[in-house]
Amino acid sequence: MKAPSPISKQSMRKFLIAIFILELGVALAPAQQLSSEEVKALLGRIREKRVSQPDVQADFQEDRTMHLMNKPLPSSGHLWFEAPNKFRREVKGNSPSVTVSDGKQLWIYYSNFKSAEHYSLGRHSPVDAALAAVNTALNLENAENSFQITGSQIAKGYQLQLQPRTSSMKRIFQKFELQLNDDLLVTRTEMLQPNGDRIVTNYSNQSRAPIAASIFEFTLPPGTEVTTPLGR
Repeated sequence: MKAPSPISKQSMRKFLIAIFILELGVALAPAQQLSSEEVKALLGRIREKRVSQPDVQADFQEDRTMHLMNKPLPSSGHLWFEAPNKFRREVKGNSPSVTVSDGKQLWIYYSNFKSAEHYSLGRHSPVDAALAAVNTALNLENAENSFQITGSQIAKGYQLQLQPRTSSMKRIFQKFELQLNDDLLVTRTEMLQPNGDRIVTNYSNQSRAPIAASIFEFTLPPGTEVTTPLGR
C-alpha cells in the first residue's frame, strides 16, 4: 500500500485553521448587526472565557470544497483543544488519522499506512508561520491589528466576520466567518482561501470539561515509519 505523501504547506494551513477555530465558536442566519463597541465587548467576553476555561472538545463534521474537484471532501471525528496551543484531532472513516501537538512537537499518524509525520515547532518553519497567524486570529489577542472584525447577533448566538488586513493573513484566507452559541462555543465556521478552496466545519457535543494531559501526548506505535517533511 502506498504511503501518504507529506502534507503541503497549504494543507497544513488548512488543518491548523480547522484546529484553532474550535476555541471561539458558531450557521449563517438572519442577524442584527453589532456596533463596533458591541463587537469589542464580545471579543472581551470570548477572551475571558478562554482564560477561565481553556479546555474545549467537540465532535466535528467538515466539508472541504477544492477548486480542482467537483464534489466536497467530507470528514468527521473528534477534536480536543487546550489554549493556547495544545490539540488532538482524530479523523474517522476510510482514511483515519490522528494529529497531536503538545505545543512543541506536532505528529500526524496514518493508521492505514503505519506511518507518521513529525514537525518540530518553534523553529521559524512554515508550520510555525501558519500557526502564529491562526493563533493571533483565533485567540483574538490584538486581532484588531490584523483583521477588520464585524459581528452580528443571530437567533442562537453570534456571528463574526474577519477580513484580513495584513499580507500574512491574506495568504492564509480571503474570508473567515465564525458562528458562536450563547455560551460562546463554536457551532460552525466557514473559511474561504485565496485560491477559491472553501472549508465548512460544524461542531456538536461541545464541552469545556478539563482534558487529561495524556490526550496531548503521542506514543509512536511499534513498526511506524516516521518522516520529517520539513527536514527537522
